Amino acid sequence: MAVSEVQVPNVYRVDCPSRAVLEHVTSRWGVLVLAELRSGSHRFSELRRAVGGVSEKMLAQTLQTLERDGFVDRDAKPVIPPRVDYSLTPLGREVADQVWTLTRWVEAKLDDVFVAREAYDSRR
Repeated sequence: MAVSEVQVPNVYRVDCPSRAVLEHVTSRWGVLVLAELRSGSHRFSELRRAVGGVSEKMLAQTLQTLERDGFVDRDAKPVIPPRVDYSLTPLGREVADQVWTLTRWVEAKLDDVFVAREAYDSRR
């Protein structure tokens, strides 16, 4: 059953399923995986190298969650050794563009954040 058949999505409602999707997309690893996949298809090991600090377990869970939500396509090729590539679906491309913009903004404003932190800390 579609969400729209139940009630209008509202992320501020505690029982709205959009909250879980928002959590998947904006989690630490979700943001970074989506942003990295904007550059094209990646194998698991390539993603793990690109997304510094992510464990194998967390990357696998993140990819599985993003695949379930329809953002990531997992293409397992029946070759030896096995080859699995991950890429964005059209829906995934849309959300990846959004989080990529956010990541670029955070990088650009990092100095401002540090200044704000110093001001906050000096008042305490």
